[in-house]
Amino acid sequence: MLMLIDAANLYFRAFYSSPDTITAPDGRPVNAIRGYLDMTAMLIGQRRPTRYVACLDASWRPEFRVALIPSYKAHRARPDGSEEIPDKLAPQVPLLIEVLVALGLCAVGVPGFEADDVMATLAVRDHDNVAVVSGDRDMLALASERVRVLYAGKGISKLADMGATEVAEKYGIPAEHYADFAVLRGDPSDGLPGVPGVGEKTAAAIVSRFGSIENVVAAVQRGSEGFPAGAANKVLAALDYLAVAPAAVRCRTDLDIEPLDDALPTEPANPKRLVELEAELGIGNSIKRVQTAIAGALAS
Repeated sequence: MLMLIDAANLYFRAFYSSPDTITAPDGRPVNAIRGYLDMTAMLIGQRRPTRYVACLDASWRPEFRVALIPSYKAHRARPDGSEEIPDKLAPQVPLLIEVLVALGLCAVGVPGFEADDVMATLAVRDHDNVAVVSGDRDMLALASERVRVLYAGKGISKLADMGATEVAEKYGIPAEHYADFAVLRGDPSDGLPGVPGVGEKTAAAIVSRFGSIENVVAAVQRGSEGFPAGAANKVLAALDYLAVAPAAVRCRTDLDIEPLDDALPTEPANPKRLVELEAELGIGNSIKRVQTAIAGALAS
């Protein structure tokens, strides 16, 4: 099984769930690093993947999405356009990635794209069973018999294991149309406005009846029946938004990513650097937990 991790989701979660008084010997906070490693150990230990990729936000707010929907993640941006990230977290991120690479765990990002796009591309092109770990509901569009989304909305210890059946049961829509559902309903966490007056139930009814946004627009323009009361006029009033939103909301599955060395490592890729990082950051126990989990997964 291939495990795909939304790395930013995990390290933000780790940072906020543990105090920044967890420090390296020199006093630098390492709570996000330790927390991420401990979560990784738990995920590998419980799910027993044979392959692992930490997927990175090379661009947390891609230009092509902002050009389509200017409000996209605007509420999370600093005045200079950079991501609003806590001062005590920012220095930990490159060190965390360095630890993962020294361990031999694969980490990859693609310039101009979010981790979501990396995960979607890798999941769609693979032939193995896939577990996608993320707190972003957009990933639910990937859910299928082969791809399970381990939704971390309530934390890593309370993952919602969702395939196509579970998504359909929860939202009343086919999983592959989750992005279309989100376009109609909107998503304040991403600055996605949605169609004014169309809530979750109405969006689900429209998508379950017509499918993609393109089909929804075609149906409303030809005067098709089947729209909930009043919804057709709301959709007609939002045609400009609906013309651009799908390309912004749907995860890209066509990224040019070279074949990855994503097998769980039988030994550290850089033992010397790993020892240095362990001593520098005081994270020896967390590293050992990850290595123990890897050994267990490889032995199963």
